[in-house]
Formats: sequence, C-alpha cells, structure tokens
Amino acid sequence: MTDGPARLDLRGVGCPLTFVRTRVALGRLAPGVPLEVLLDEGEPAESVPRTCGEEGDLILAVGPWEEPGVVRLLVARSG
Repeated sequence: MTDGPARLDLRGVGCPLTFVRTRVALGRLAPGVPLEVLLDEGEPAESVPRTCGEEGDLILAVGPWEEPGVVRLLVARSG
C-alpha cells in the first residue's frame, strides 16, 4: 500500500508523449483517484493540464515542485 497519489515522472519527456503517457496512466486508475505528474516547465507544463481539462479530467492542482524547473500536476479521471 502506498501513501499519497500515484506518481508519473515525465521530466525530460517531450510533447506530445507527455500527454499520451498521462492519459495511459489515468486510464489505469479508477475515476477520482489522483495522479501526480511531474513535468518540465514550458510546453509540457502548459499543454498537459490544458489538454487534460479539455478531455474532462479533474485538475486538482498545478504548481512548482521541489526541484527547480519542474511543475507538479495533480489530476484525476472524471467519473
């Protein structure tokens, strides 16, 4: 058993693979279960939350992570 959300580390991964991998990971989780996604600043951090929202996913939080240049996205698949 793990504490906290599932984590997907996409640092160093370019678009559109960041969104594709996020969608695959969300598809493996039950609706409403949070997924923490680590993204590089710039295009990945801008496009993944936007596209997830457009797909109907629940954006729970977007903000800086403990490592400079990395953004933490907390997202869940809608029911």
